[in-house]
Amino acid sequence: MHIGEVEVIKVVEWQGEIAPAQTIIPGSPPELWTGNAGWLAPDHWNPETGGYRGAVQTWVLRSEGRVILVDTGVGNDRDRPQIPLFDHLATPFLERLAAAGVRPEDVDVVVNTHIHYDHVGWNTELRNGDWVPTFPRATYLIPRADQAYFDPGNAHRRPAPRTPHEQLRREGSLLVYADSVAPVLGRAELWEDRHRLDRNLTLEAAPGHTPGSSVLRVSSGADRAVFVGDLLHSPAQIVAPEYSSCFCEDPQQAATTRRAILERAADTGELVVPAHFGGPGAAEVRRDGSRFAVRRWAGDPSAGY
Repeated sequence: MHIGEVEVIKVVEWQGEIAPAQTIIPGSPPELWTGNAGWLAPDHWNPETGGYRGAVQTWVLRSEGRVILVDTGVGNDRDRPQIPLFDHLATPFLERLAAAGVRPEDVDVVVNTHIHYDHVGWNTELRNGDWVPTFPRATYLIPRADQAYFDPGNAHRRPAPRTPHEQLRREGSLLVYADSVAPVLGRAELWEDRHRLDRNLTLEAAPGHTPGSSVLRVSSGADRAVFVGDLLHSPAQIVAPEYSSCFCEDPQQAATTRRAILERAADTGELVVPAHFGGPGAAEVRRDGSRFAVRRWAGDPSAGY
């Protein structure tokens, strides 16, 4: 699709059912899912199992002659004990990227909206036993707040894990930092608050999911879009933005940020592009009383994308 002069291509690494929907979006009532089954299924929810369905994908943007990747998925060959589904994943992601016309050496910028395992994985690849940058010419844009938060040297500043699951996530984040973040810091630009890539693209802080969670805004001609990372895991959160995902470091702040992002998108006509939506992967939203609803999906012939 095109957002003004910016070309956008979705490259899927993995898609399928991950876990019960109410595990992914804790506290969400059953009727949120059953009452919206007509449009949540089959891309976002499995009514037979109650399972959340999603995708791990990278968005390729071509803007002002440069190739920009927004998030880099899980990656191959990694120890991921915190989520066995993706432990030592093996996919032809680079071949799919090539099919979209992008070789690793073509990439100018890699945007990590935040530092979680499924957004930084293909930052690196395993070569001769070492993790090295996958995209040798690229500048990696990483939120400074996340780099500081997940840096193992600052682990003593983080709250102590309260449950075995939190402990497993903490240990997993050390692995993620070691194999997918530390090897690219020599090519990284750490930014905070706001960072302009070019006249079409701007990164903005959007904390809550992680301390450095960010969104990428696209403004080109009359068209607008916002790549929101993990502020939305499921379209159910458009209907009920008060429910945060189980992966949010600060669920309350994430909910506040999510509502603000949706309000602006509804009021200005921004296309909302989350990291993990299956199906078309992006939607226009509208206000629905104090909540929101999907106006139309990207790919709708009437949408003009």
